Amino acid sequence: MKKSKELMAVIISLFIFSTLLVTADRGSEMSFTSADDEAIEETEQNTDEQEETTDEVVEEENPEEVEETPEATEETQEEAEAETNDEETEANPLEEQIEAILENERLDGAITGISVRKASSGEEIYSHNGDIQLHPASNMKILTAAAALETLGANYQFTTEVRTDGEQKGPVLHGNLYLVGKGDPTLMKEDLDSFAKELKNNGIKIVRGKLIGDDTWYDDVRLSQDLNWSDEPFYTGAQVSALTLSPNEDYDAGTVIVEVTPDEKGKKAKVSLTPETDYVNIVNNTEMAPAGTAKSISIEREHGTNNIIIEGTMPVNGSMSRSWVSVWEPTGYALDVFKKSLEEQGIKFVGRDGTEFGKAPKDSSLLASRSSMELKDLLIPFMKLSNNGHGETLTKEMGRVVHGDGSWDKGLDVIADVAVQLGVDEDDILLRDGSGMSHKTYIPASDLTELLYTVQEKSWYSVFESSLPVAGISDRMVGGTLRNRMTKEPVKGNVMAKTGSLTSVSTLSGYVNTVEGEKLIFSILNNNYINGSVTSIQDEIVTTLAEYRLP
Repeated sequence: MKKSKELMAVIISLFIFSTLLVTADRGSEMSFTSADDEAIEETEQNTDEQEETTDEVVEEENPEEVEETPEATEETQEEAEAETNDEETEANPLEEQIEAILENERLDGAITGISVRKASSGEEIYSHNGDIQLHPASNMKILTAAAALETLGANYQFTTEVRTDGEQKGPVLHGNLYLVGKGDPTLMKEDLDSFAKELKNNGIKIVRGKLIGDDTWYDDVRLSQDLNWSDEPFYTGAQVSALTLSPNEDYDAGTVIVEVTPDEKGKKAKVSLTPETDYVNIVNNTEMAPAGTAKSISIEREHGTNNIIIEGTMPVNGSMSRSWVSVWEPTGYALDVFKKSLEEQGIKFVGRDGTEFGKAPKDSSLLASRSSMELKDLLIPFMKLSNNGHGETLTKEMGRVVHGDGSWDKGLDVIADVAVQLGVDEDDILLRDGSGMSHKTYIPASDLTELLYTVQEKSWYSVFESSLPVAGISDRMVGGTLRNRMTKEPVKGNVMAKTGSLTSVSTLSGYVNTVEGEKLIFSILNNNYINGSVTSIQDEIVTTLAEYRLP
């Protein structure tokens, strides 16, 4: 009997020991499975992290602790599996939609940076390479405009003066006449006419001296450091001077408008300039052709000269060809047109007839002056029409006002400092000009959206926002570079954004309202594409944002 009890005790002990071994082994498996599920969750973000996470969990596994609390471990496993399944089945519709758009074959081999934020909180709700430094093209103007508003103020004005180092005796001005430029990119022929009329009204008929142009408000570097020489003859690469002239209300300073129209058969096409000036030399190599002949007119200035070469055929019933052409050395251009204005008012130069560059003496006398439109108004053509010259002029002006040095280096320092104040990481950006023409300027999309979020707090924000092109609005000074894009609901009139375009670079950054009225901030930077235009891809992404319903 005693042996039977002992035998029974041994059997019970063996049963309990066997049960404990099975439980411990089961707990070990559960712990590993739970850790692996966590690693699987990480797979969507980084495959390498999955391997690292799994290895770490296996090494830290402790069967003894599992053995002591098998029931708790089983519950933890079930909860973890439930959470994992929920996360795996919960999709991000915005991410899925944008990622599908980015599958477009036109983006093969290209790189795209995208950042989307809530305008109300700044929370980034979507990012695709958002932290990668990319070329912004003319989205650089966002930084320049914000810095100008912060530094110069919305009511800032440029000035131009007429001064003399001599004195007037009767109708004769004994001394030199100075046209002093201080950066005004809106100065036009009509303004120089007004100066001439004012001098005439003051009784001046004769100037015994020279007409001198003073452009020393800025340095004498005319072109930004990375501008391609092949861009220099065109209005997009116009030279920057403190004394310059614009041909019309687009205010493309440092350019002339060249128009080519038909003439009679056997003659050359007619060529006209706005404003009229002898500062450039027209070389007309055109030929008139019979009606119905294809028009082929090219207008280009020779590099390093003011020879504007016009070539090709113009049919007798052909339409006008027009081009904005930059001038070589805009200070001399402004002087030439001013001299013509003076002559039109009957004012003559005697003795030392001619023009030259120089600096007006500190004790010179003011004869006439003009103030430009305020900065808040200048931002309209600057941002809406993406005026490169304005970007570079504002850059130099900020350098002059803040550091006393009207140079690109000092101006870019100001822009960078303000950008950092507005949330941009100084280690993320490389700024090379104020317009975005440089292929060496870099900024991530996430930094652009951060800046666009922060500027909402500024007193000048309404001025900044209203300067952005509005999608689908045909008025040039409203829709600007977006007037022919996104012309249908829900994006027409609902997108305010800055465009940007360089060779293999296309960008779009700004604001859009969702169907529920939630304002979103976005930046799309497409770089290194070579397969056609990508603006329709950008438009599709922005339309997706407009139609999006936030969770």
